[in-house]
Formats: sequence, C-alpha cells, structure tokens
Amino acid sequence: MLQSKVAIVTGAGSGIGRAVARALQVAGARVALLGRRKELVEEAREAIHAEPGTTLTFEVDVTHRAALAAAIKAIEESWGRIDILVNNAGTNTPRRALEDIAPEDWDQVVGVNLTGAYNATRACLPALRRCGAGIVINIGSTSSLRPTRLAGIAYVSSKHAIVGFSACIALEERKHGIRATAIHPGEVDTAILEKRPTPVSAERRRLMLRPEDIAEAVVFAATRPPHVSVPTMVVEPSSQEF
Repeated sequence: MLQSKVAIVTGAGSGIGRAVARALQVAGARVALLGRRKELVEEAREAIHAEPGTTLTFEVDVTHRAALAAAIKAIEESWGRIDILVNNAGTNTPRRALEDIAPEDWDQVVGVNLTGAYNATRACLPALRRCGAGIVINIGSTSSLRPTRLAGIAYVSSKHAIVGFSACIALEERKHGIRATAIHPGEVDTAILEKRPTPVSAERRRLMLRPEDIAEAVVFAATRPPHVSVPTMVVEPSSQEF
C-alpha cells in the first residue's frame, strides 16, 4: 500500500509511536523512528523485524529544533523524499491542575505536545511539498475535543491546539497537495499512564485501547488516495463515554 513512501514517526520508541512505525513498515513504507532515548528507538527498530535499509533511527528531542531539522535533512538525503509525518511525541506531568502545575512543567508539556509538532512539521514542509501528496498525521486525544480534570490544564490546552494546528495545515498547504489528519485516541494502555496522579488498575487497563488500534487508524489515513482527505478521527474504547 505504501511502497516507495517514506514516513517519519516522532515518539517512536514506545507505545503508540512504536506501533505506528511497525504498521507503516508492514504497509510497505520506509520508516524513520525518532525518539529521545536511543536505546528505546533501537529496541523499536529491532521489534519491527524490518528488511535492511527500510528503517532509520534518530535520538532526537522534538523540542530541540536544530537537532530535529538535522535529522529530517538526513532522512531526505538518505531516501530522497518524505511523504508521511506522524507527530506522535507527547507527554504529561503528575501535577496537572492550574494551581499545582509548575511553570517548567507547563512549558515541557506544551513544548512537546504542540511546539514539537510545529517543529517537526516546519522542518518537513519543503520535502512534503516536493513529494506533491504529503500527509501530516497529528496524534491528539479525546482531550482535544472535551476537557477533563484527569488530563490536566497543560495537556488539554496543548491537545486542543492540535485541532487548530491540523486544520490550518490543511487550509494552507492543500495547494501543495498536503493533507492533514488529527487522530484523537481515548484511553490507551501505554507508559504515559505512569505519569497519572494515581495508579491505574490492571482491570481498567484491560478495557483501554491498545497502541495497535491507533496504528491502524494512522495507516488508514496514510493510505487514502490523494483526492481523499480525513480531517479528523476519534478512536476510543467501547467502555469509554465520549
């Protein structure tokens, strides 16, 4: 489905990002895995069991613009193109209420979840334009669409902003053939749950989405023909009230 395509996945070392990288590779794409921790992105590449030459890994933080731009330049130089960008890198903090969250924690959450997506998209934009039919897939959250106390003010604010970010990409870049999709998962059983203020029970985890559920949604959006746009998708556990 995605033969000859090149995809970049941020936050690819674990969870949703790792599952997305694997799903895109299985669909035929060459995939660059970006993440903050070298050992995790290397583990992710090994877990994919990809053919030699079909994956690249980069230890890079999406908040570090120069390093991120250098990685993206290296990807295009290696493979000659960039067709798909999946902005998946995300974080949260245990202290989440307005009265509790420290300024540095606010900056970190917004910096990764929103500014990180901008940094990656801005760096990829020339290559996405050159390919003529690029797509930017932003991983939001059901917190993008309705606030919850559990998610917290910084996370909710950053994910709400992803809605507008995706819409503006589509409005501004459609003349270059670039589409944008925002995918909004409900609760997913990933490592970010460890940052919740209170532990999540095993029973509740069993009811949650799996990273592979979101990966399938990413592949769906990425494999639509150029004349088809999927602006937004909500994927949530059947047990969760939207």
